[in-house]
Amino acid sequence: MRLWLTLAALAGFICVAAGAFAAHGMGDPRAQELLRTGSLYGFVHVLATLACAPLIQMGAARARLAPPFFLAGVALFSGSLGALAFGAPHWIGAITPIGGLGFLAGWAVLAWAARDVHPGA
Repeated sequence: MRLWLTLAALAGFICVAAGAFAAHGMGDPRAQELLRTGSLYGFVHVLATLACAPLIQMGAARARLAPPFFLAGVALFSGSLGALAFGAPHWIGAITPIGGLGFLAGWAVLAWAARDVHPGA
């Protein structure tokens, strides 16, 4: 879990930096929106990754499976939107939905894991 928490913290740093750059350093409105969207979705899933640690401590051991999905989603979804904002070829946009599937898989795993939370834990 230490690795996932460290990667989540680094991803959170990148998401905040990307959001700030979108607000203050990017002139093109489309590029701003791409960076904002990637930053928002990335940061939400960084927080979801961090939320896995207490769930594991409450007995939801399968919550250990969610961080790889969430962080892969951040890399693919947010990363591809960031790349597009900085002028990457349009075909990079085909990667974005794969990241979205990573997000969905992470949430599905968390729903599955939550069934193991012990009352009063």
